[in-house]
Amino acid sequence: MNDLPHMSAIEALERFRSRNLSPVELIDAIIARAEKIQQTINPFADRYFDEAFQNAKVAEAKYINAKDKLGPLEGLPLAVKDSTPIKGRRSSNGSLINKDRIDGHTNPSIERLLMGGANLFARTTCPEFCWLFTCHSRMWGVTRNPWRLDITPGGSSGGSAAALAAGVTTVATGSDSAGSIRQPASQCGVVGYKPPYGRMPLCPSNSFDPFVQIGPMTRTVADAALMSNVMSGPHPLDHTALDARIIISDVHPNIAGMKLAFSRNLGHYKVADDVEKQFMSSINSLKDAGAHVEEISLNGLNEIIRLSHGAQEFLAHEFLQEAVHKFPDIISDYVPELLETALGFNSSDFRKCASLAGEFWQSHFGPLFQYNDALLCPTVASPAVPAKNWQKQKLVVNGYQLTDTEITMTGLFNLYSRCPVLALPSGMTNESLPCGLQIIGRPYDDATVFQIGAALEKIRPWALPNTNWPSLNSMTNNKHLTFAEKFDEY
Repeated sequence: MNDLPHMSAIEALERFRSRNLSPVELIDAIIARAEKIQQTINPFADRYFDEAFQNAKVAEAKYINAKDKLGPLEGLPLAVKDSTPIKGRRSSNGSLINKDRIDGHTNPSIERLLMGGANLFARTTCPEFCWLFTCHSRMWGVTRNPWRLDITPGGSSGGSAAALAAGVTTVATGSDSAGSIRQPASQCGVVGYKPPYGRMPLCPSNSFDPFVQIGPMTRTVADAALMSNVMSGPHPLDHTALDARIIISDVHPNIAGMKLAFSRNLGHYKVADDVEKQFMSSINSLKDAGAHVEEISLNGLNEIIRLSHGAQEFLAHEFLQEAVHKFPDIISDYVPELLETALGFNSSDFRKCASLAGEFWQSHFGPLFQYNDALLCPTVASPAVPAKNWQKQKLVVNGYQLTDTEITMTGLFNLYSRCPVLALPSGMTNESLPCGLQIIGRPYDDATVFQIGAALEKIRPWALPNTNWPSLNSMTNNKHLTFAEKFDEY
């Protein structure tokens, strides 16, 4: 039973089919563990434990009765980010403003997971309006990193990443408009996938925003592919959904002969020495596997990286302004600071971002992908971000004072939204915190990033059963927190 919380989805389904594990046993083990760590890690928003237990019984009966049709995810415990609509459920988007909002429709990608038999048992926490690279709010309190309680699991899909690392879900979902899947995946040592724009159908409210994607978060590359295959494909209610549906194979050719470019810092970021060391170890492993690996120089990206965040900040200022002016007494303390940042960008910045994006694709990334199968870089320059960090607070990385936005290396590839990006672990820092890398593919070339990810996972198997995931004792013992961290909650 101790192995069940961190079991992969692929293995769980195999054991369900062979009937040496029941969906009831798995959800029971996960819920028991979740109840023990909720007070300290706090990965969950609303919980549906009793309902999920009954659904697991229905799935168990299907596996017993050979005549019953099984969904591709039948009986798998699923946690869905609090910002994602599900009909008849609350999605607060991390805000007390929405505490009574019940959705009238389900996000089409989530609907496919549920129709595929996934067992929704909880919603995962996010910061208010999903607008932080940490995960705390007045609505849900502070979510902490299972690897160390004073550190953030990242944002905005921090609850999903924390739940996976803590072993309190089998699969989860996140959303990503500036790195909100990939940054938490790096912080917690799990896998996150930002699909290319149009791959996963979206809700009407954001289907025409190319920055925003929904995607899987898992502990293995194969599990992410499994979820992607269920979620993706055209949808009659999303005009922007791609007509062509692809299936990621569970058998990948080796990467011998592939051409991979890499950059330690994208010519812009200050990357911690230990993060760079682990990144280079992963690069060398890919080289040992037969790939042709070349370090490239990417200079002159400072302004386009700044504007890749700024364009989204500009689009956010209206709803942030409304929240600050209409609900000053119930919003989280950091929301006025978010508004201040958003008001620092204007329509000229938005237009300049679009113009520069085309220029840099023509001069930098277009030629790069003509000659290389993928680009690799770190995901976060340093994972040592406090659990209650604000957007403008400074962190020290290699002697530089930087904000968490300035150390998160993801936003550029939301601007280049047609590129699939797979984030996965690269190792552990000197302080025993996870760090990660990103595999950025050619536009709409999902299969290649999964092929490279699977190869790296095989060489550096962080998610095998003997992996030293955070222990239950370390996640329930808060002796390492300061007095303020223990009691100065929302």
